[in-house]
Amino acid sequence: MDTHAFASLAQVKFLLVPVGKLPAHSFDKYAAELRTFDAIRLGDIPADNKDERARFMPNPLATGYLHLSFPTHPPPFSHLPLSLLRPSHFPLAVIGIAACSKTDALPSILNEFNASLLDIFPAGGMYPLAKNCFVFEEGEENANLNLGEGLPGLVVIPSMMGNKKLYIGTLLADLCSHVLGEFGTLIQALESPAGNEHLNSALMPMLPPLDLAPPLDNGRKRDSLPPLPSSTSQPEMKLGNFPAVPNIKRNSSGSVFRQSTLNLPPPPKKRLSSIGVASSACPDAGMWYNEALTLFKSSSDAIWQAATLEGIATVSIVDAWSAGQGLNTSTSNSREPWGDVSEKLTQAIQLYHRSPTDGEYNYSLLSYLYCSSVLRQASLLFSVWSAKGWGPLAFTTMLHPGPQPYLPPTLSRDGLTSWANLERLSTISGVSRGSISAVLTQVHGPWLLHLGARERISILEYTASIYACLGYRRKEAYILREVLGCILDLIVCGREEDGLSRLSSVPLPGAQGPNNSSSQRGNVGVRFSENMDGNESVLKLLKHICKVLGINLDAVRLVENAEESSTIEEEDADFVEPYGWPELQVGVVREAVAVAEALPDFLAVAQFALSSLKTLQNVLAAGDQHHLYTTSARALTTAHRRGVSKSVEYWSGKPLVNISLSSFPLVRLPIEKPMSALQPRSSGIAPILTGGTDPFLYNPRRTMGQGKSLVVQNEPLEFVLVLRNPYVFDLEIQSLSLSTSGVVFDSKPVRVVLPATSLHMVKLSGKATETGPLVEESSESSRYPLATDEEEERIARKRAALECEAGRSKYSGLDCFPWEKASKRTSTQITTKPSLRFLEYTVVPEQPLLRIRRTSVTHGAVMMYNGEMSTIRITLENVSALPIDFLRLVFVDSTIAPAQQALANGDLSVFDTYETEYDLLHRPVFSWNNDDAKGIAPGQKLTVNVHCFGKVGCINGTIHVSYSYVHRPVPSLDPAPQVFHTRQLSYPVMVTVYHMLECHGMDILPFPSNPLDLQQDQVDSDSQDADETGWCLFSVEVRNTYGLPFEVSFERIQQGKPKGLTTSTVSPGSTCRMIIPIKKFILSESHISQPIPTLSDRQFVVTKSKLSAAQERAQRELFWYREELFKNLRGRWREAGGTRSGDLSLRQQRMSLPMLETLRTETASIHMSLHLPEDPVVSNQGKYYPHSSEFVYLRTRVTNLSLTSLVFNVDFDLKPSQHIIFEGLLRQVAIGRLESGESREIDTGLCFLAHGRYEISAEAKVVGSSDSKGRGQLTAIVRAEG
Repeated sequence: MDTHAFASLAQVKFLLVPVGKLPAHSFDKYAAELRTFDAIRLGDIPADNKDERARFMPNPLATGYLHLSFPTHPPPFSHLPLSLLRPSHFPLAVIGIAACSKTDALPSILNEFNASLLDIFPAGGMYPLAKNCFVFEEGEENANLNLGEGLPGLVVIPSMMGNKKLYIGTLLADLCSHVLGEFGTLIQALESPAGNEHLNSALMPMLPPLDLAPPLDNGRKRDSLPPLPSSTSQPEMKLGNFPAVPNIKRNSSGSVFRQSTLNLPPPPKKRLSSIGVASSACPDAGMWYNEALTLFKSSSDAIWQAATLEGIATVSIVDAWSAGQGLNTSTSNSREPWGDVSEKLTQAIQLYHRSPTDGEYNYSLLSYLYCSSVLRQASLLFSVWSAKGWGPLAFTTMLHPGPQPYLPPTLSRDGLTSWANLERLSTISGVSRGSISAVLTQVHGPWLLHLGARERISILEYTASIYACLGYRRKEAYILREVLGCILDLIVCGREEDGLSRLSSVPLPGAQGPNNSSSQRGNVGVRFSENMDGNESVLKLLKHICKVLGINLDAVRLVENAEESSTIEEEDADFVEPYGWPELQVGVVREAVAVAEALPDFLAVAQFALSSLKTLQNVLAAGDQHHLYTTSARALTTAHRRGVSKSVEYWSGKPLVNISLSSFPLVRLPIEKPMSALQPRSSGIAPILTGGTDPFLYNPRRTMGQGKSLVVQNEPLEFVLVLRNPYVFDLEIQSLSLSTSGVVFDSKPVRVVLPATSLHMVKLSGKATETGPLVEESSESSRYPLATDEEEERIARKRAALECEAGRSKYSGLDCFPWEKASKRTSTQITTKPSLRFLEYTVVPEQPLLRIRRTSVTHGAVMMYNGEMSTIRITLENVSALPIDFLRLVFVDSTIAPAQQALANGDLSVFDTYETEYDLLHRPVFSWNNDDAKGIAPGQKLTVNVHCFGKVGCINGTIHVSYSYVHRPVPSLDPAPQVFHTRQLSYPVMVTVYHMLECHGMDILPFPSNPLDLQQDQVDSDSQDADETGWCLFSVEVRNTYGLPFEVSFERIQQGKPKGLTTSTVSPGSTCRMIIPIKKFILSESHISQPIPTLSDRQFVVTKSKLSAAQERAQRELFWYREELFKNLRGRWREAGGTRSGDLSLRQQRMSLPMLETLRTETASIHMSLHLPEDPVVSNQGKYYPHSSEFVYLRTRVTNLSLTSLVFNVDFDLKPSQHIIFEGLLRQVAIGRLESGESREIDTGLCFLAHGRYEISAEAKVVGSSDSKGRGQLTAIVRAEG
């Protein structure tokens, strides 16, 4: 392909042609050796001093250079009118490249070379001016091969030659000498009158007739061949791969006019045209160009004037290259050194643009000249920019760019095409990228339509390459889309022509006879193998264009095996930031699919269509989605029908929205328990008191202890998958299955059709046949990973972080691509990717199964009175093949949770806390006898009795039956299991409790020493002994709130005391006070000093109450005496006239300090009596009748009723004291130490001085304490005698 080098006007083109069956790699190798000679010194060119051939021959001492280029494709035939205007556009010489061995004949190689020239160049044409065939030896066995000395036009280059490069340089110099000589002959012909007349005949005259020009090859006329179409010389496309410029050669020359400026155009209609062309071989070339330009300005030949300006600009660059420095003599300090050159090229572009033409033929050539001039000016600025300014590197880049000049050395390494480096080049060179782009923009326009396919591709390719080097990728993609259209037109048209040429009637075997009619035999459609050459390059170019526009056509890969599954990683679930213009992307995608269909490449069609659906689903319209899907399906079907083994991978993204294991029925759910649970609890705390509460907001131990989900061996598992189809067409998943690791999991794949734009639920079932860990790794044929809930939460947090980060940072150029920005995000740089955790399960051994056969409860409902006890009989049946050796019953009712919550809150007082715990422990709604737990053999039944207690507030409850097969046979080599697994069977019960009796107003009253209600046989015969501790009366009011009468009874059950019972019938709506005597009692000091217990053993860290020590002691005494009182009393009720009965609770009653004083027995008992010296004083019903003015003895007996020995003293109080005479002391009368139960008497002399009523009291105290431990009282009535 044409390279459009800036100094192409100053280059002699040597066309390289392969001869014979030369492999492509060999041709490239030999062509590379020739291209190393990019310039030949004029002094090395042999001179020919014969007549007119010596006109352009260099002097032997010349120091200039002849610049060479070695294209491999000739210009098209349509460019023949440019043969005089631009001779450097045509190859002036042809070099045939061939390889030979010992068996090859050199004459045949020469004949093939001459025949190929007749195919390449039209008959009657003047070019090429010289030709030669270079035959390279291959192998060492050809040492004696004939060197072709007897064959003119053929040279053999031996493989064993020592300095082959020097020999090739000599051959090229001889060929250059022949070209210069033939050019002098051509100029002589043009200077003739007939030549001048021919030049003035048209705007772009063709070469002169054959009678004006001397024949080539020493007088031999060239054979006449019909011209071939330009499509026979299609160039080789090389896009997207820009090799570096060859090494720079800084050669100096003493003569600037000996450069090969063979392109200088002659002025039309004037003899000066020949002089202008000849000036390339004259020291006065610059002068002739200026004179020609002066003449052109006065005429209307704008095309020739523009060509002259291009020549002047080229000569300036050649001079700068030869001198090795800038144009110091032609520039001023106020402008850039390349300003004059750029200005001349700008004038040439304007002249080409406004040049008048006649006919479509001239339009094509003029458009080509205009585009070439624009590319020459863009090449000038690009060379200066890429070479970091005006200098030898820039001159060499313009003069010798190499075979693939699109990537200069300053941009050839990775990282140099960054935005910062490109802007750095603009700053250093003084040429901005925008100025280069502005010049290059002029090349694009409607005039491109007048160009042939080859010229259009060449110009657009060079334009796209410059845009790519400048970093304007989107402009590059825009131009490449047009390049792709041109190439595709050529490919499709060429293949259609080849296909039509192959179409013929192919008769069937045996159908050639005249008797065989077509009606008896059908026709067979013959499909010839399609030409796939070039498809890969076209698709590569197409993918590059789409990638620049933000479309990833490789999002769906091609796989060798259609059944091969691809794992979708976590990154595919990451947030993808939208990029690009959706309307443009949709249009480009349509073009991509159309290009792949036109080639045709059916796998590429399917890949592009499905990749577009995968990446652009959010912006594709419904019609586009349908079209792409149907196109991909049709292309895959065609490809498979033609035997293509490859297919596309799973492409529909991640349709899985959620996956979960179907909940087991509660009767089949396994529960893991430690073997230690079978042992009796060492702690006396009941679990019902603690409940499920945790004092910590977050307990890591509890989280770790949850473990993995449990499934049972050989029992079916059902996974529920929620799939989403975002497309507007039904999505068919041919195989959907579960991928597991660990134990063997038996599951079958299913085929699923997802309806359009909907959610669909799919169930996958299977069972584990072994015990151990089971890991669900992925689902579907694409191996979509199944993460745990924690992993899904982590991925969601990561996606949220990416969404938050999107748009915060601005990226320039192609750094804003989603795949480029992904590696630069802060969230991805500071975090490491953790390993993905999958859904894990533990397969436990097979478990027995129990069911409830029957119950004694009708409709699962129980109706009871408050305090009533009933029995529920439940019959259990083992329906499995395994025995049951572990059976436990656990109960839950509606009163447990509120009580546990109240206890957990800690807002209850000490009394309320104890009562709540007492109610949970000692008054449960459901209970059973553990002795009823027995083993159940397979197929057997067992009946258990559950006791139900009526408690107000209970509305429902549940009976949980836990069972297991614990003691399994274990192999001797296996360790003993540390856990066992149970199943639970639940039976809900609806409970209705009627509240009918209420107790309130509890009171304890004093009672005489000898209770009148006691039977004579219940009282001790010695009334004095019965009087020692005393009794009190317990009373409570019972109210009937129900509609039926109830018999209420309270029974005294004091240990060691006679029993007592009181009964009363309470009518509906009435209240009855129940009274029963209670024997007083006293608790030991160690007993009442204990703190109020908590049945759950809770630790009260902070005391909420601020009580004094005395108040705390009183509180403890109230609590302990109340508990002892409730132990000695039992309340019962019975339905009047019925059989239903129950307990009557007193737990809601409170005790006060007066009640405590009445109930509690004193520490010391004081008994006082009056005695005469010899006889006792007359007494009646505890009252004494002494005589006045008579000495009597007050006998006081103190008895220690406590459980320890104490030291007592007594204080007496006499009223009225002024009428009593006493002997001794009345205060702190010493009694001494009394052991428990010991008594001691003291006598005090008294004399009543007056008649009346006297009250004598005594109070016992413990030495060292002021508290009273016991009181005694005596009443004396003194009467007048008579």
